Order: sequence, then structure tokens, then C-alpha cells
Amino acid sequence: MKRWVTLTIGLVFLLVGGVWVLQGAGVLTGSFMTGQKLWFLIGLVAFLVGVVLVAATARRTRRAAGDDKTG
Repeated sequence: MKRWVTLTIGLVFLLVGGVWVLQGAGVLTGSFMTGQKLWFLIGLVAFLVGVVLVAATARRTRRAAGDDKTG
């Protein structure tokens, strides 16, 4: 159950961080965040946190599956 929660949070961070990066870079318009360097950096950090969470979850899942086969 914990893996699904971690994966979900990681995917949300990826999605939100990606949107904030695009808004901060001025690619997505129509927001107070458009063209703001601060939101680009916040989005980049959020995106990277998402990458770490998803990668850690995938690695744990792969390791757990390998343990089942060797037992």
C-alpha cells in the first residue's frame, strides 16, 4: 500500500512541477506565474522530487519482485 501512495505523490509532483516549469518558462500562459523565474525554479525542484519518488518506488518494486523469485 505504501508503494502506491509514494508513486501517486511522485506522479503528482511530476505533473505539477512540469506545469510550473512550463509556466515559469513562459510556454504556458494565462497565469500570474507566467514568465516568472521563481516558479520555474520551484517547478524544477518539484519535478525532480517527483522523479526521485517515482524512481525509488520503481526500484523498490523491482527489488521486491526479484526477492520473490529467488525465495
